[in-house]
Amino acid sequence: MTKHTNEDLTAADVLTAADVEGARDRIEDVVHRTPLDGSTTLAERSGAASVGLKLETLQRTGSFKIRGAYNAMAQLVAEEREAGVIAASAGNHAQGVALAGDLLGIDVEIVVPEVTPASKIEATRGYGARVIVEGDIYERSYEHALERAEETGRTLVHPFDDEAIMAGQGTVGLEIAEQRPEVDTVLVSIGGGGLISGIATAMEAAVDRDVRVVGVQPEGALHAKPALERDEIVELSDVDTVAEGIADTRLLERTWAVLRERVDEVIAVSDRELAVAVTLLAERAKIVSEAAGAAPVAALLGDDLDVEGEHVAAVVSGGNVNLTEHAELTRAGLIELGRYVEARLLVDGWPTAIADVTEAIEDHGGELDALKRADRSALDEPNRVPVTVGIEGSGPEHLREVLETLSGLEGIEVATDTSVNAGGYNEG
Repeated sequence: MTKHTNEDLTAADVLTAADVEGARDRIEDVVHRTPLDGSTTLAERSGAASVGLKLETLQRTGSFKIRGAYNAMAQLVAEEREAGVIAASAGNHAQGVALAGDLLGIDVEIVVPEVTPASKIEATRGYGARVIVEGDIYERSYEHALERAEETGRTLVHPFDDEAIMAGQGTVGLEIAEQRPEVDTVLVSIGGGGLISGIATAMEAAVDRDVRVVGVQPEGALHAKPALERDEIVELSDVDTVAEGIADTRLLERTWAVLRERVDEVIAVSDRELAVAVTLLAERAKIVSEAAGAAPVAALLGDDLDVEGEHVAAVVSGGNVNLTEHAELTRAGLIELGRYVEARLLVDGWPTAIADVTEAIEDHGGELDALKRADRSALDEPNRVPVTVGIEGSGPEHLREVLETLSGLEGIEVATDTSVNAGGYNEG
């Protein structure tokens, strides 16, 4: 880890409530006022008096990013608009800047890393931006964007370390204060810190009492928590998390100045907890969320946050997720909940015996999600066919019963350890 210090910049130097109010006036005819939907399920599981989900998944472009991008770009002077803007992003910021450019008539270039999914590139182009693929990781793309800005005179629109960006994101907080004035705690994902800086500033001014603002980060990209503990910016040497939308390595000077004064604490969540949160949002709330957007819900369901009897708002910040990735995340979440298991079987009489397997699973109330012929190992009997089955059930005990039934079928052997996760989550 690398440590950085900047003792001179204060939160008031960077961002004020007036900045956020001004942003709201600037963007209110452009962005959606997203709903704050109540969740009885999450309230019961967390012990909160109420839980509201602030659904930025329903925002234009599928995330909160249009708020800050439009606020920043709407304030450009005529010469800057004429020269155009440039940004580096592999995801939501790219689409926010692209849409803002389309609405304001500003030419936009977006630099994306080589690993960016084609679907996100096409979505960004769909808003009228020119997309440049450069760099193997985001940092290289950002460096190229800086070079292009210097060469072309374009204005760089930073994804978070910019007062106008933070002010625009803070309008989420103003809406929460109006939609749920009794709110006690607001949960917000942290990547570079722009969203939580804006929301914390808004809540400090919009509610006439203390409201706890809690940041949430994945364990594999946890820099804000140690920064608060040490009172200095901490930079990670690398990140490793399923929540790529908040996989930043550090706060920057402006977001750090606001966060250190206005954010109360930061909670860490694991990738397994993120998978469970994505799964429950899909199943119980009918919300498609990316892992980064589900982080506040993961914190709600974990053991490190006490919200007993409180009114809670959790910002579900984005829903731009590849459907294949979403399916994999929800399957991982079901495994963690003890409601899904993959079993390797050795089968006599392929393929006719598969009918017995299917019937046994269905007769015991399970759901056969996947069935495929598996690769043969050196230990498999030559006269048996290896098969992998994916089974969904109501819980760990139910799946154990299904597996025991399969083990008892003639000509069927459960060939590997198929222990079912005990769950650890209250299914209330």
